[in-house]
Amino acid sequence: MDPRVMDPQEELVRRAGLADTDVDQVVRVLEGLRRWREAERRASEASRRYMNLGETDMKAVRFVIALRNQGRVATPGAIATHLGITTASTTKLLDRLVAGGHVRRFPHPSDRRSLAIEVSDETRRVARETVGRSHARRFDAVARLAPREREIVARFLEDLAATGEDVPQPPQD
Repeated sequence: MDPRVMDPQEELVRRAGLADTDVDQVVRVLEGLRRWREAERRASEASRRYMNLGETDMKAVRFVIALRNQGRVATPGAIATHLGITTASTTKLLDRLVAGGHVRRFPHPSDRRSLAIEVSDETRRVARETVGRSHARRFDAVARLAPREREIVARFLEDLAATGEDVPQPPQD
């Protein structure tokens, strides 16, 4: 991560005007982000493995839980839209989740042409104990920052996310 090691000729990373202590701080921030991404990946993988779910399955479960928490009814169409997948893929996904005991389908309470999707009590409990507790710890870490610090971090993360918007994509065959 240290550009003094990875890019000593400054072909990509310009360090002009930065003291070594400044570069040390930048490297520390980037290293912290790398460690956080790795910890997040491990936690997400452990949770998915524990629940025997794939990444898309977990996203669907979180979405259905979030809708219920908002007093809204989850439907296959809403799940498809949220995940950006086809209705056929959504049907397969829901079949897997039903077979695993994670969700159940039932008639929509107000639209008899549609189905409603509900997460099982056990899956809701496990998701709360794993993903939910992890999110609560992240929320607490951010809440400990002063308002001005949160604004700086938010702006930094938004700027960092924008750096990925112009990443070249491999050619499609």
